[in-house]
Amino acid sequence: MDKRELVLQTFNNERPERTPVGFWFHFIEDPEADGFKNPALFQQNIAGHKKFFEEFEPDFVKIMTDGFFIYPNERFIKARNAAEFGAIESIGANNEWIEKQVEFAKTIRAMLDGKVLSFYNVFSPATLFRFCRKLPDGKRLADFIIEDREAAARALNTVARDLAVLVERILGEAEIDGIYYSVQDINDERIDDWLRQNILDPVNCAVLDAANKKSRYNILHICGYEGFHNKLSHFIDYPAQIINWAAVVENETLGKGKKLFNGKPVIGGFGSTTRDVLYRGGRPEIEAKTAAILQEAGTKGIALGADCTLPPDINLDHLRRVRDKAAAISK
Repeated sequence: MDKRELVLQTFNNERPERTPVGFWFHFIEDPEADGFKNPALFQQNIAGHKKFFEEFEPDFVKIMTDGFFIYPNERFIKARNAAEFGAIESIGANNEWIEKQVEFAKTIRAMLDGKVLSFYNVFSPATLFRFCRKLPDGKRLADFIIEDREAAARALNTVARDLAVLVERILGEAEIDGIYYSVQDINDERIDDWLRQNILDPVNCAVLDAANKKSRYNILHICGYEGFHNKLSHFIDYPAQIINWAAVVENETLGKGKKLFNGKPVIGGFGSTTRDVLYRGGRPEIEAKTAAILQEAGTKGIALGADCTLPPDINLDHLRRVRDKAAAISK
């Protein structure tokens, strides 16, 4: 079975002949640099994808958008209050930030030569806000929402419409198989369920709806990392077909999470830091962890991966051990 069919079976919630494996990395030192304006960084990211694809031969690829983290909207970046924030305007369908991402996606798609499925990384408007302002959390965005919820909603929806254009072009013109949509809770007690459900959720769902018009296979990534947690139940009704979350950070196994998300296909299981077994473990520990994950979760609609991006110096043999052990279990 080729890798595309293997992953399609998994993402159709079937039990393939072996469990597919997907891991990913940042390929430039500072992912938040304006790589789309820097030809050297643009090419470095492409070269990083190529090297990893050739050396590890992944079952599917998450296309890393290093260099595109900063949404180029001056008012979005510098608004001092909710009124200024609410007055932002679209960057336009032909903005260089969008055009260069289409070019980038086409280049990666050609490099993969149709051998594996590929999923393009897209950050939510709230996450882009944090990147653009170099903030550690969502408290500043919460300030704007509390100050003027309607203005904040206008701004976030403006960004979502630009992201919808990006998504439609990436999936259409570049023929990428789906998106990998990264979201987070705003960890601020002022953001109650009503504000989340009426301001944040509709914005995220609008981007996913745009992706769903072009592809049946879109991945929701609920991004958790050291010191930052999400309430997974907040995302149950999001219109994504495949779910990935930080299983180790959130202490929510693949099996339990799959049940929480009504049986949808899921990705993950391994921690992604230098303290986790995938990085520091020897063959016995990595194989035992692989077996434990699959024993708990089963193999129907399950792909193995990590909480988030992996340390750049991880030994790729550690990832191969996961794939080999998963294949042996499948037999």
